[in-house]
Amino acid sequence: MDEAIIDAVLDMLAEGSTIESLSIEAIAARAGVGKATIYRRWPGKEALLRDALRTIKPFPAPPAGRGVREDLINLLSPLERNRDPRVMKIMPCLVPEVHRSPDQRRLYEELIEPRRAAIRDVLRRGMDSGQLRADIDVEVCLAMMSGSMLLRRLLMWGPDTDERELAERIVDNLLNGMLLDSPAPGDPTGK
Repeated sequence: MDEAIIDAVLDMLAEGSTIESLSIEAIAARAGVGKATIYRRWPGKEALLRDALRTIKPFPAPPAGRGVREDLINLLSPLERNRDPRVMKIMPCLVPEVHRSPDQRRLYEELIEPRRAAIRDVLRRGMDSGQLRADIDVEVCLAMMSGSMLLRRLLMWGPDTDERELAERIVDNLLNGMLLDSPAPGDPTGK
């Protein structure tokens, strides 16, 4: 039953409903349940929306710690691995909501912060171990990596870019500028 309710929320967003226009009544009707059923599981629309969006934006698995490059690619790749066809329709619709509503901005930040924190940790680990330059700006590097992935996802930027290779290409190109020692040509890991 929870899955039907979550699917109703995601379907409605994918069909163009705004967060503001979603109502518990409409979600219940779409899911084929009563409003009381929803309220027994979620205290309100924001909690339901948070859980629904987490299904398409799950928390990242902790990095394996095998290397900065591999960990960064793995953290960025889930952005491209989510194959739920609703994602491509939902994410662009959320951007205006984030700009209009402090509550929706807070919700969006809550959803993306675990992945951002994991990327920060990997970058700092690389700086501490001497794999990366000690003077890199972690927040700017984070913005460059995640921003590139978001451009692809939201605006379909770079249509000639193979999505399966995008995270790897972004990481390799950025690492070439962050590595302590210059890598050999064709070796973005600096090994």
